Amino acid sequence: MTMIKPSGGLPPKVSNWVDPDDAPPLTEAFFGHADTYIGDRLVKRGRPKKADPKQRVTLRLDADLLATLRQTGPGWQSAVNALLRRAMTLPDSETANPSASYLER
Repeated sequence: MTMIKPSGGLPPKVSNWVDPDDAPPLTEAFFGHADTYIGDRLVKRGRPKKADPKQRVTLRLDADLLATLRQTGPGWQSAVNALLRRAMTLPDSETANPSASYLER
């Protein structure tokens, strides 16, 4: 801790400045959290981007229909996607949830 004595007879201030030479050593754990580059390109972490991601849309549905769909629980939006694909005679997508009860009707 460094004491700084201001002019004018005021009490000294305490500074929390830390000498950069007192920095902790660079360990394997530190570098484990570092960004990785290949050439000048940053290598992103996490799930890779899909080649054909789903699109966000606004769709107006009857209230009772929406309530019925939502009552099926988590995954209802994926199940609606599968239901629409079947109605349009498109092949099933890999993310469809065919276990929803209303799809079996």
